[in-house]
Amino acid sequence: MGTKHHSSDPINDPKKRRRVGFSKPDAGIEANECITIYLVSSKEDVDSPNSFCLEPVDLNHFFEDDGKIFGYQGLKITIWVSLISFHAYADISFESSSDGGRGITDLKSALQNIFAESLVDEKDAFLQTFSTESHYVRSVVSNAEALQHKVSNGCSTESNCLSKSEPFDAEVFRIVGMPVGHLYSRLVPLVLLLVDGSNPIDILDPRWEIYLLIQERKDIQEESRSRLLGFAAVYRFHRYPESKRLRLGQILVLPPYQRKGYGRFLLEVLNRVAISENVYDLTVEEPEDSLQHVRSCIDVERLLVFDPIQQALDSVVSRLKHENPSKKSYTCKYGPPLSAVEDVRKTLKINKKQFEQCWEILIYLSLNPVDKYMETYRTIVLHRVKAEVVGKDSEGNGKQVIDVPTEYDQEMSFVMFKSQNGESSSIEKADNQSNVEEQLQKLVDERLDQIKLIAEKVSVHRQ
Repeated sequence: MGTKHHSSDPINDPKKRRRVGFSKPDAGIEANECITIYLVSSKEDVDSPNSFCLEPVDLNHFFEDDGKIFGYQGLKITIWVSLISFHAYADISFESSSDGGRGITDLKSALQNIFAESLVDEKDAFLQTFSTESHYVRSVVSNAEALQHKVSNGCSTESNCLSKSEPFDAEVFRIVGMPVGHLYSRLVPLVLLLVDGSNPIDILDPRWEIYLLIQERKDIQEESRSRLLGFAAVYRFHRYPESKRLRLGQILVLPPYQRKGYGRFLLEVLNRVAISENVYDLTVEEPEDSLQHVRSCIDVERLLVFDPIQQALDSVVSRLKHENPSKKSYTCKYGPPLSAVEDVRKTLKINKKQFEQCWEILIYLSLNPVDKYMETYRTIVLHRVKAEVVGKDSEGNGKQVIDVPTEYDQEMSFVMFKSQNGESSSIEKADNQSNVEEQLQKLVDERLDQIKLIAEKVSVHRQ
């Protein structure tokens, strides 16, 4: 008769030991992988699969530890942002949470870093904002200054200067003073999410102005409502002795309304404000490529019908067609004359740096056929790019830096000197000289692509 086998006690049996298991360290999950943001205009849009899904610049940088969230399994965060009141609500769900060695991320605190006081705790309270604050935008602009569409912009004829695609279903309002802070505090989350590298403006500084792009629309009940399509934050500062300058600090068209001409329209209105108020000039703070592209298209169109520079442009183009540009001739022979720079600034309020970039495009548009003179034109662009990136004196005497022995800190000890009277330096050129030239050629190629694209857009727009 058989007997039942019992396993021996692993504790008392010296031949067997219990194995100790270690859980895997918490690798975390990136914020971009578990957070989805929707823009909604009504409570019916919340939870709707047809809601507008926002694609922010980056969510990871709002979270510490390389943008990762720790302590959650199966984490999913869905955020709705109201385009009516600009409040937000976050629906957070997860399978379980535990400290896997990196702690448990405080999700509410992290989201408040983005949305601050606009983040609503309860979903019902968020849904109620669509009715309780349905007229928020209208109340904001009720006492604001409405800017007229047709303002003289310094061109020879207004019909030549107005954009053919101007969206007249929208209007721009300007807000100054204390109301700026209340409104902008609600817009900050969208700025942080959608404008790369942005920082909130100082709402306590009275020199900030907000320009709102507003559209009037009727809802299902045929009630008129004001909708915010975009905005621009402009800083007005003093220029000695008695002038003012305008600097565009931030501009944003909300994603559902982008690529419809509203950004261009807003820039055109700012140009007209600068001209009508006779400020010194209008500048843009670190414009992104997309903004610079639209800005250049607008300015080139304005310059093409600006008579005071035509003679100077014709002279430069004629010279380019008959001469081979020397290495140092760009500034004196092919750049815009100082008188043209001043005329453009005084009348169109375009600053010198922007005008010089537009001048290259004007030359390109004036070369006919352009392919015949492309090699010469490329040389001119190369000289300008090289002077901007490397320096105007890159071909001549330059500053040299060499390390020197020291007992203090080798990384912080060096000598800088400048070779005199064209003397050849005993110090060899950097080994990466060829890399510098290669990078310059790449920059020139990129600049030429930009010029061609702008020229094409302007040519089509003028037809």
